[in-house]
Amino acid sequence: MTRHIGTIAVGDIGLGCMGLTFGYTATSGEPDDPERVLDHALDSGVRLLDTSDFYGPHTNEELVGRVLRRRREDVVISTKGGLVPDEDFMRPNGRPEHIRAACEGSLSRLGVDHIDLYQLHRTDPEVPLAETWGAMGDLVTEGKARHLGLCEVTVDQCDEAHRIHPVSSIQSELSIWERGALDQVLPWCRQHDAAFIAFSPLGRGFLTGAMSAATRFDSTDFRSRNPRFTPEALAQNQRIVDEIARIASAHEATPAQIALAWLLTDQDVLPIPGTTKTHRIDENLGAVTVTLSGADLTALAEIVPPEQPRY
Repeated sequence: MTRHIGTIAVGDIGLGCMGLTFGYTATSGEPDDPERVLDHALDSGVRLLDTSDFYGPHTNEELVGRVLRRRREDVVISTKGGLVPDEDFMRPNGRPEHIRAACEGSLSRLGVDHIDLYQLHRTDPEVPLAETWGAMGDLVTEGKARHLGLCEVTVDQCDEAHRIHPVSSIQSELSIWERGALDQVLPWCRQHDAAFIAFSPLGRGFLTGAMSAATRFDSTDFRSRNPRFTPEALAQNQRIVDEIARIASAHEATPAQIALAWLLTDQDVLPIPGTTKTHRIDENLGAVTVTLSGADLTALAEIVPPEQPRY
């Protein structure tokens, strides 16, 4: 199947690039060379690369830009603006002048003359969304972006933005253990022909089955501050992975492939798992060959929600 963001055709699975330079540290093994990971993904048929000026900040776009300069024709590039670092880790900045400067900086770091999908990383409660989104619409008019997307928003915010300029995508967390978008936001995407880009589709690595209650995270790793990754929560939530692993065994697949196959049953969902290992690219792409039965889908639907909130 071919999925679309606006008028742009993309593959069934994209690549979330954040973890290649930012946010996570390895819990086992050494990461592969990040440019090699990107090249392998593109060689394997991945088209969408998703990044942000916040990741680093800037280092992730610089990495992706080095590959883009060699392989622009192979890539649908998605990046984001509107989120900046501060003493509390991050804060939104939706001022039109910031959005314009952020886009210009992304274009320079990526080495491109336009961004295929430019997304608002977070809405700014201090700035009317109409002002932020209007400035982003101007970027499309000027040819600096082809399509626009929103991240982590409500249906009301989707409606408000869509009245000003078409919303081509909504990016939010969606996975077997995080289903908050299923009730309202995903149906909105279906009704408005917008792609739903699912970040952390493997539960920040937890749904792969590679973690246990004994797993520990470096203090620089985002998960060290995440309630679902305390030793107690990891132990309590192991039942989720156990059920996914049971289904995986019946399909001669991996838990990661089952988690991604669950998302791929919805044509409007485009998962963007991240990885620092080339062999995980192959594993993740293998999910497209997994066909879940009705009984599988029922079993996955009946999984009790995880202990602890995601943030």
